[in-house]
Amino acid sequence: MAPPEPTATPRPQASTLAEKIDALFRVVRRPSHEQFSHEEVAKACREATGESFSATYLWQLRTGRRDNPTKRHLEALARFFQVPVAYFFDDDRGAAIAKELELLGALRDAGVRSVALRAVNLSPEGVGTISDMIDVIARRERGGGGTLGSGD
Repeated sequence: MAPPEPTATPRPQASTLAEKIDALFRVVRRPSHEQFSHEEVAKACREATGESFSATYLWQLRTGRRDNPTKRHLEALARFFQVPVAYFFDDDRGAAIAKELELLGALRDAGVRSVALRAVNLSPEGVGTISDMIDVIARRERGGGGTLGSGD
């Protein structure tokens, strides 16, 4: 099986175990962009731990119906989704990892990847200008206004 690849954007503030697991399912996907099934993740976790790990149990963890996995189960999930196990245990580290996943997911978007690849050849000043433009557009889209060159 090919390694999973990030796609969609996770919720950056995922803080409960269920939210963290759900974010992994939404972001880390097959090369075809399809989500992994509960069954195939559970099977990989069973094989990694040698312990019981059903698709139903994984679904319960993902939806918050259960919140008491073993450390070995979380380690197996981290290994499957290729994130450090600290993602589950350390809120600060988990938030940083979620941000990294968000970026990787954005880079899967062809338009974002194209802009990033074209920016590689720009000077630091050029990259700064592009960054400023993105900030202004993001504020405008959030309803915060702002124009280029206005010192925002």
